[in-house]
Amino acid sequence: MTAPMPGSAELAAGEAVLRLAGDWTLAHHAALAAQVAALRGRLGDATRVDAVSLGRLDTAGARLLHELLGGGRVADLVADAAALPPERRALLKVVAAALEAPGAAPPARGSAIGDVLEHVGRTMVAFWRNMVGLAGFIGVTLETALGLLLRPRRWRITALAANLEKTALDAVPIVALLTFLVGAVVAFLGATVLADFGASIFTVDLVAFSFLREFGVLLTAIIVAGRTASAFTAQIGSMRANEEIDAIRVLGLDPVELLVLPRVAALLLALPMLSFVAMIAGIVGGMLVCMTTLDVSPTMFLSRIESNVGLQHFIVGIAKAPIFAFLIAVIGCLEGFRVAGSAQSVGEHTTSAVVQSIFVVIVVDAVAALFCMEMGW
Repeated sequence: MTAPMPGSAELAAGEAVLRLAGDWTLAHHAALAAQVAALRGRLGDATRVDAVSLGRLDTAGARLLHELLGGGRVADLVADAAALPPERRALLKVVAAALEAPGAAPPARGSAIGDVLEHVGRTMVAFWRNMVGLAGFIGVTLETALGLLLRPRRWRITALAANLEKTALDAVPIVALLTFLVGAVVAFLGATVLADFGASIFTVDLVAFSFLREFGVLLTAIIVAGRTASAFTAQIGSMRANEEIDAIRVLGLDPVELLVLPRVAALLLALPMLSFVAMIAGIVGGMLVCMTTLDVSPTMFLSRIESNVGLQHFIVGIAKAPIFAFLIAVIGCLEGFRVAGSAQSVGEHTTSAVVQSIFVVIVVDAVAALFCMEMGW
């Protein structure tokens, strides 16, 4: 085996021929770089390259050759099959393409105000796209539901019953406990504030009005949004990550009919029932505080509610429950279908489902309150 010979480059025949010899490799990079620096600028347009004696070549040597010869002569070497073996011509071609590729443009320097405005703009665009996607998914869900309504044979009663148990029956303890405590807190606040005006008895009206119209359904919807919307997203998102959604489509089944409609229908039934439980629990909590703090007996408490609180307040409150239920269920299922396929994506979309559901519930409740106020209901 012959010993490696260091590479060299020299001008001959009156600087008309550039002779390349030896190994142009990383081991001889320092010496070759010095020769390249000395010869740079001395090559004329008529200078011919003789690479017959060129030895081994690696990427470091190919870069030095490109620096010495320039892109045009390197392209001529690559095109001349007799000048170099195929593997060296291929290496020169790749290195030249990498060195001559246009570099990334330097990032533009922006101002802090511009960055903030850009961030706000991107957020608004993302919000708009989410709203458009939600509206489209609502349309698909309603279309599928209307198409299935006249075909009872395709109703999935078992899935409906299973989801109803999870969303309604299992949620009764936490809904009742939290609304009972909130009812007690509202009664405490009412009794404390109204006592300064000698109107402590109106604490009964405060508790009844607040829970029949707002707190009962709103607190229940928020609890369900955190509990059920996240569950819907995690379930459907896990199926999407495991490619079970694709398998359902391959089998000729509709994922909306199979996965979405039973959950939507179950929540449409569950949330009104849970809201009724919340109203009762909140009023009972307020009644307990009134009985212990204001010496208002349960009979007097209920009698005052019957005489001062109309049925329309209960109707206004319970009528919002199906709207909240539909929106929560649709958002939870939609975020599940948006999962990209990883565990991180499942977590991100589960969080997004809870945040969106609570946001939409509060916004719709505020709009409904303004509408009812303007209508005098």
